[in-house]
Amino acid sequence: MPPPRTAPAWHILTGEYPPRPGGVGDYTRQVGRALAGAGQEVHVWAPGEGGVRDEDGVTVHRVPGLLTPAGLPGLSRGLDACPGPRRLLLQYVPHAFGMKAMNVPFCAWFAARRKDARWVYVHEAVHPWSPRGPWRHHVLAGTTRLMVRIVASAADRVFMSIPQWAAHLPARVRPHATWLPVPSNLPVEVPREAVDALRSALGAGPWLGHFGTFGRLTAEPLEAALVPLLRKDGTRRALLLGRGSRAFVEGLETRHPALSGRLVARDSLTLDAIAVHLAACDVMLQPYPDGVSTRRTTVMAGLALGLPVVTHTGHLTEPLWRELGAVALAEGTAPAALVECAEALLSPSDARRELGQRASRIYREHFALERTVDALLRAAPT
Repeated sequence: MPPPRTAPAWHILTGEYPPRPGGVGDYTRQVGRALAGAGQEVHVWAPGEGGVRDEDGVTVHRVPGLLTPAGLPGLSRGLDACPGPRRLLLQYVPHAFGMKAMNVPFCAWFAARRKDARWVYVHEAVHPWSPRGPWRHHVLAGTTRLMVRIVASAADRVFMSIPQWAAHLPARVRPHATWLPVPSNLPVEVPREAVDALRSALGAGPWLGHFGTFGRLTAEPLEAALVPLLRKDGTRRALLLGRGSRAFVEGLETRHPALSGRLVARDSLTLDAIAVHLAACDVMLQPYPDGVSTRRTTVMAGLALGLPVVTHTGHLTEPLWRELGAVALAEGTAPAALVECAEALLSPSDARRELGQRASRIYREHFALERTVDALLRAAPT
């Protein structure tokens, strides 16, 4: 009979998990698999259909409505039925918990689980507050601030995707919160022959790429930079990847008919296929409404593959982006600055190759999945 387990098992709580699409779900899956690969016992608890299944060494519990008030008693029973000590690792992002991102009951439930070690990884802390926003946004902003304080106050360890989230934590928690950048959720290596075949099928470039979900706050600055870049040189083309890319291309071609035939959308690819398509690009163009930061898996995907990435600063941009030189960084959100940075990389020189090589090295040293897992295991008492 094997000896009883003394090290806590990891029980990862998340509002989304594959096959449901979403960056947090992809992150949770890769961290869970990596912990299991390091010899840890790992369970994932997520809303969804399918019951309990072993997936690559991770026990995945999918239960409809799991994190809602009606589902919380079942979650408690399920956890309590797992023998041995437990470490809850909450993937905190309020909009993934249901109840229109105001699931205070779930946060209170987490805070009350005193029998378990409680860890929190804050992907997104709060809904932005604007004095000119509608009243419902004021309510949402206030509620999400209450929620993150509830879970952080009760947690034994707090990790953050960006250091700026510390401002929303209780004062006594801030000095002990750990900044832990989000790694790429795509394969970091792709078969060279697959990339060459895709480039042959796509045709000559140079190819400007973008990877994202094409929400309005990103799509508008992307269009403002992409259009002049394509107009300047008729050989340039654009490869748009991710959910919403097809609608983005259709709208762009309607507004700018001269660009028809030079825009390619791929909005339903597997993660492996997205990585191959990214690797086929010459330059990535990645604007963000709040600037580049270490919570942006789409920029991490480019760095991991050794791609030259053009992006810009914003109020959530950490100093390391200026210090490390991993990307071509425009100051501020003006599209003209993005265009200038991209033009410098599209011009004949070694700058594009050198930036890609530096990006790959910096990713491995600072942002890779191995850094995340090492940090979690170092923080775990033996």
